[in-house]
Amino acid sequence: MSRQYRIEHDSMGELKVPTDALYGAQTQRAVQNFPISGLRMPRAFIRALGLIKSAAAGANAGLGHLPKATAKAIQAAAERVAGGEFDAQFPIDVFQTGSGTSSNMNANEVIAHLAATGRLKVHPNDHVNMGQSSNDVIPTAIHVSAVLESREQLLPALAHLRKTIDRRARELARVVKTGRTHLMDAMPVTFGQELSGWSAQLASCQARIEDALTRMRRLPLGGSAVGTGINADPRFGPRVATELTRMTRVRFSSMDNYFEGIAAQDDAVELSGQLKVLACALMKISNDLRWMNSGPLAGLAEIELPALQPGSSIMPGKVNPVAAEAMTMVCAQVIGNDAAITVGGQAGNFQLNVMLPMIAHNLLQSIAILASAMRVLADDAIAGFKVNREHIRQALNQNPILVTALNPVIGYEKGAATAKLAYKQKRPILDVAVETTGLPKAQLAKLLDPMALTRGGIHGKPGGGGG
Repeated sequence: MSRQYRIEHDSMGELKVPTDALYGAQTQRAVQNFPISGLRMPRAFIRALGLIKSAAAGANAGLGHLPKATAKAIQAAAERVAGGEFDAQFPIDVFQTGSGTSSNMNANEVIAHLAATGRLKVHPNDHVNMGQSSNDVIPTAIHVSAVLESREQLLPALAHLRKTIDRRARELARVVKTGRTHLMDAMPVTFGQELSGWSAQLASCQARIEDALTRMRRLPLGGSAVGTGINADPRFGPRVATELTRMTRVRFSSMDNYFEGIAAQDDAVELSGQLKVLACALMKISNDLRWMNSGPLAGLAEIELPALQPGSSIMPGKVNPVAAEAMTMVCAQVIGNDAAITVGGQAGNFQLNVMLPMIAHNLLQSIAILASAMRVLADDAIAGFKVNREHIRQALNQNPILVTALNPVIGYEKGAATAKLAYKQKRPILDVAVETTGLPKAQLAKLLDPMALTRGGIHGKPGGGGG
C-alpha cells in the first residue's frame, strides 16, 4: 500500500511529509538529505532534548516571555518525548548537519505538533525554540545526556563490578599463586592481592569520570547562536539549569562563558578520554581472566570461568571465555570512539563545533556499552569463576623464582645458580636450595613459605617478614 503524504512548508518552500509523521518539513528535508548510515540519534540524546525543551518552556514562562498555557502544553509534550513515547518520530541520521540543527528542529516540530490544539497554536521556532539556537541546544543535550547516562547506568555498573571483585578478593585472600611479570613466573601473590589491583584500577577510573562530570554539568544553553545570547533573556540559561536540576535531581549550572561551550567540545573530549582509561583497565582485567582461564590442559588453567555456551561449531566440548572476549571488543570500540570524538573535538571553527551529532552518538554509545559489558563481566565471569587450587599449588612449589627470598641470606649470585639448577633438574626449589646453600631445611622452608612471601619485607633478616 502506498504511503500517504501531506504538504508542509518551511522557509525554503513546500515539501511532502508522511501523513502520520509528527514532524514537519525541516525534519523531512534532513531525512532526504542524509541517507547515510541508518544510525539514529540515541535514546538518551532524545530524552535530553525533551528535558531541555520542557525546562526552556518553563524558564520562558517564568520570565514572562511565553504564555503559561503555551508553556504548559510544550512542557507536557516535551516530557512525553523525554519519556520515549515518540522515538520513532526522530528518523534523522547521525551523520547530518554538524551543528545538529536537523535534530533540534526535529524535536521542535514534534513537540509543537503534540502541544498544539484547535485553540492553541504552537510554533516550533517561535515557541518551542524560544531563546534558543541549535548551536547551544545540541551541546547542552550532549552534556545532559552524558551526565544522566553516566550517573544512572555507567557509575552503578562500575560500582557493581568493583563490589563483585572485592567480594571475590576477600574469598580468595589466602589463596597463593605464582605472580607473573613479562608473562613469566615471578614472586608469589595471593588472588586477593591480584584482584585488589583490579579494584583499585577501577576506583581510580571512577574518580576520574566523576571529576570529568563536574565540567559536563556546566551547560551552554543561553549562549544562543554564537555565544552572545542573541534573542535570549540573560536570565534564561541559569533558569533552564535550575529547571533541569529540579527535573533530574542532578546539579546542573549555566556556563560562565558560553563561547567556550558552543565553540568547543573539550568537556566531552575529556569525558571520552576517561572512558578510554576505563576501557584500558577493563581490557587488562579481561585479558588477565582469559590468560588465567587458558587451557584447560595446555594453558595456565588457574581458574575455570563459568561455561556460558558451546565454544566451537566443530570441536565438541570446547568452552571459551566469551564474557571476557565481549568486554575486550567493547573496549576496542570505546577506544575507537574516543579517537573519533577527539577528531570531532578539534572541529570547532571560530564560534561553533560542527561535529556535534557524531560526538553525541559515540560518547553515548561508549557509556552504554561499557555499562552493559561491566555487568556481564561481573555476573557471568568474575562472580562465578572457580580456582584450580591443587594445580596452582603444584606450580607454586616448582617455582624457582622463590629463591629471590634468599638473596639477603645467600646473595644474588648463589640464588641465581640455585634457580638455574632447579629449572634444569625440574625439582622443587626447596630441595635444590638444601643442597646448594647448606642451610637447614626447616629454615629454608620458613624463608620460602609462599604465603609469607606475599607480605613483602626482607626475609631472613632481623625484623624481616620471614615468619
